Amino acid sequence: MHKFILMFFFALSLISCGTDTDAGEFVVGSDYLALSNKVVLIDTLTVDMSTINLDSLVTSGQSRILIGNYDDPIFGKVKSDSYFQLSSATYTLVNNGSDTESVNYVFDSISMILKYDNYYFGDTTKVQTFDIHRLIQKVKPNTEDNNFYNNSTLNYSAESLGTISYKPRPTEKDSINIKMSDAFGEELFQKLKKREVTDFDTFTEYLKGFVLVPSSSNSSSVIGFSTTTSKIRLYYSKYKADTEETPYIMDFTILDNTKQFNSVSSDKSGTLLQNLPGTTGKLSSSLTNQQGFIQSGTGVSCRIDFPNIKELKKIAANGAIVAAELVLKPVNNSYSDKYPLADSLSVYVADNLNRISAPLLNSAGAAVYGILNKKSDEFNENIGYTIPIGGFLQKEMLKQSDSKSSLLLNLPGISKAVNRVVLGDQKHLNNKIQLKIYYISY
Repeated sequence: MHKFILMFFFALSLISCGTDTDAGEFVVGSDYLALSNKVVLIDTLTVDMSTINLDSLVTSGQSRILIGNYDDPIFGKVKSDSYFQLSSATYTLVNNGSDTESVNYVFDSISMILKYDNYYFGDTTKVQTFDIHRLIQKVKPNTEDNNFYNNSTLNYSAESLGTISYKPRPTEKDSINIKMSDAFGEELFQKLKKREVTDFDTFTEYLKGFVLVPSSSNSSSVIGFSTTTSKIRLYYSKYKADTEETPYIMDFTILDNTKQFNSVSSDKSGTLLQNLPGTTGKLSSSLTNQQGFIQSGTGVSCRIDFPNIKELKKIAANGAIVAAELVLKPVNNSYSDKYPLADSLSVYVADNLNRISAPLLNSAGAAVYGILNKKSDEFNENIGYTIPIGGFLQKEMLKQSDSKSSLLLNLPGISKAVNRVVLGDQKHLNNKIQLKIYYISY
């Protein structure tokens, strides 16, 4: 039953300006808001929730090396490999002006230096292990749009050129150093010394790129590293009799961010999402313990539908949605210090086949976000994401066609993170979704 509430003070505040007023998301004339008109609160409209799987996400050009894996108790086994192509500002050894002088150069060592970019997800108190492998396939997209996606992969050698086991410290201004194979370093050094590699083309023909692959045995987090400051560094020196060796370095960096991407995958076997359909389908929350799911990196998104929105036109011959507020509650015990809640949700408008048309915009043309209220009480009842959707519902209510639009919820940074959230639907026992619609009849 609809709860009819006379919003006296609400209407009084709106008419005080004496001009057209933007009340929430829908602009109405001030003459419609006279006290003789009735504003009602509707909080019983049906809201359907489901989980969908978006088409592949673009993960190239994100300026983040994302590496690691962990066994998520809700989403299954999550893993991210990172592929990249390198180049150098120079392919000439220092002062290598003659064959006589080049004889004195000797190889010392080679390492990969990865600089944290402050992103992490999972348990960073446990040891993480990953290996460096050499690509045997050029870093070239298979698609015509020149992008790489979360499901993109490239062939690489089974031989590890370097491995590291460490406890991540992602919030520190620090880096990790992975010693690489001396045999590989010596081979690369000789290519440079003998001038067999002289420029970018000859370098990439010899060395197509690398991939970082996490171990499945003892990794429990996913860590972000900067593409700008991470590098492979070749150490060499110039030997002269009766004098100390002079050390030199040559750095190989990711100069082209479009040639770096993260391959993010998840094994959902044994989870509530194991039967998640293809990109045009949806998995109803009634089949997933009255819950909807979102996960960055893998394309898992939450879909919201309002199947009975046009019924509101039957309330009065003339009426409009003045404002509406959707509050989504994260499910208790689905988040923690290891799996923190994001501060906001991204909101998009999509059709029945999950094709996104645009971000949800307010009346000023700005993108609408779901903002997290972090103030908790004893039962965490106040924690939730609030989304103003009055304008969207008004358009849906007035549509002449039978087509309906949905809202798709994602997390910011969807293409360069693995954060996730679990939301309760209208029938969830403890964390019900809430919809409040303010409707005026005139």
